[in-house]
Amino acid sequence: MKSRLASFIMSVVMILIICALVLLGIIIYQDISGMETAVTPENFVGNYTSNENTVDTESIKTPQVVENNPLDDIQGGSSNSNVDYSSVTVDKYFYNQLEEPSKTIYKALESNKENMKSGTYRVDLGDSFTNILNTANGQDELGDYYQSAIEAYTYDNPDVFYLSPNKMYLNIETTTSASGVSYNVYINNGNENNYFIDEFSSGAQVQNAINQIEQVKNSLVSRKTGNTYDDIKMVHDYLVDNIEYDTSLSRNNIYDIYGALVNHVAVCEGYARSFKYILDEMGIPCVLVIGTGTNSRGETERHAWNYVEVQGSWYAVDCTWDDPVVVGGGTVSQSSKYKYFLKGSNDFLSDHTPSGQFTPGGKEFTYPNLSNSSY
Repeated sequence: MKSRLASFIMSVVMILIICALVLLGIIIYQDISGMETAVTPENFVGNYTSNENTVDTESIKTPQVVENNPLDDIQGGSSNSNVDYSSVTVDKYFYNQLEEPSKTIYKALESNKENMKSGTYRVDLGDSFTNILNTANGQDELGDYYQSAIEAYTYDNPDVFYLSPNKMYLNIETTTSASGVSYNVYINNGNENNYFIDEFSSGAQVQNAINQIEQVKNSLVSRKTGNTYDDIKMVHDYLVDNIEYDTSLSRNNIYDIYGALVNHVAVCEGYARSFKYILDEMGIPCVLVIGTGTNSRGETERHAWNYVEVQGSWYAVDCTWDDPVVVGGGTVSQSSKYKYFLKGSNDFLSDHTPSGQFTPGGKEFTYPNLSNSSY
């Protein structure tokens, strides 16, 4: 009887030893290989597609969390957690108002601007946000930083007209092992064919559009006189004389510089982005402004315009409202053509109300203080 009991006890002990060895082997293997990886792409996009009147266009959405299978094939390059954008230098108006995590994302986009013309290039952010993601609300916090970075990037850089923030996904790879949790973050096009706006489907199309835009830009820049007032007026007049306001609100690229400078058809955002794009190339400080405008009929609508610096002071320019649609045909009078040109706050803000919040709940950006008097 004692012999059977001893044998039973020995069997139990051996089983426990074997289980312990198997468990230890699993832990060691996971620690070495980092098998448990969960990918959480977040659809953060910076939204403001200049909605005018009752235009119902797709806006940049509030960040949404989308759970992916760890084994899903994510488009783009290979993972790279050892990236560093600290040496990248950016000095642009909205960038300078960002918090450091948002600046890191902005600099990653700026550094990969050429690569992103493919529409599918993966922008690696690496493990830069591990400290943030280790906090209780880390994903939400990173989502806010991403939203602000995208907004600042698209408003500072009208030349990235081909990018659709709604198709750019922020992915968070979470690796859990015995030694702890680590994170790898990157931006890609998720399950979209690319992260271009709907008007473009390939990098070749984008490059062709850029070439056409640059022909117009180079022609205007070549006429630069060096007199700030004259150069601003020249660009203003070119846009007013050559762009048709799209009252149908249905044509392609009406919100960007391609529609304004190549197709010569745009709405207020296309005018304002083009004005900034050309003045940026001339080295004249210019900011894109959004808000509301109240027209002569007393109707308030979403609107976009610019602030520009002349001799150390800032003035407002509204190229769109200096190019009114003339009912019954005819030409615009000289007084109408310059009604909103280089205006100070006393004149301009009576029917223009700027808003520094590009998306509901988003970061509140600030604009330069306008001169009280007009130029």
